[in-house]
Amino acid sequence: MDIAAQVVTTSWTKRSRGAPAADRRNAAPISFPLPDVTLPVLHEVMMDECSDFEPREQATHSVPDASIVTLKLVNAQLRVQATASPWGSVRRRHRPPAVNLTLGSWVRWMLNYRLVDTSTGEWSYRAETLNLAYGPVGADVFLGEPTHLVDERMSLF
Repeated sequence: MDIAAQVVTTSWTKRSRGAPAADRRNAAPISFPLPDVTLPVLHEVMMDECSDFEPREQATHSVPDASIVTLKLVNAQLRVQATASPWGSVRRRHRPPAVNLTLGSWVRWMLNYRLVDTSTGEWSYRAETLNLAYGPVGADVFLGEPTHLVDERMSLF
């Protein structure tokens, strides 16, 4: 399947809820240049409080699995539905519909979560951005404005 997918994940605890750590967290990018545009490509970028929100990246020539996104080719369009984690405490009773991508278009799908550490009872937080393009792309495809934007972020506090 000719797709470029980028998953950007930012994780933090209550230690990064106030300044100056929150300033660094809020400055974390939601998109990056692709390191390789040979399709398919899955580019994962992780940033967290422990590493002072410095990006760690990995890229593979694969399609993201169903834990990240559901993809279905329908009449030459790619139907995209981001998968919401079942582990977060934010309840999404009504999810937005899937997005249909034509060749050359892309979607940015944003989600966030509040999670509990079962051993300590402490809360942690995670923001995820899925950038997904259908068809051939350049390395800087996700640095511009998306064709479609789905923002499912909710108040976590």
